[in-house]
Amino acid sequence: MSEPTGKYSITMPRDVAEAAKVRSGHSGLSAYVTAAVARQIERDNLNEVIQVAEAEHGPITDEEIQSVRDQLHQARSEQARSGADAA
Repeated sequence: MSEPTGKYSITMPRDVAEAAKVRSGHSGLSAYVTAAVARQIERDNLNEVIQVAEAEHGPITDEEIQSVRDQLHQARSEQARSGADAA
């Protein structure tokens, strides 16, 4: 069974709330907001990890970021090619 839930009151701009209601669909606004908050917590946690790593090893350079992007792009291209070869 899932975690226990609680009922909370939040305040947000009306246009944001209405857009969220429209996008939430059949799962409902509570589930939509829960997912959004969970994603934000994951991002906050990741930022904390990055700050600790950068404090220990120095900031990540633009070149390092681009190198990793290039490696991911190459890996995705190879994966797509191998998937096409298998078909």
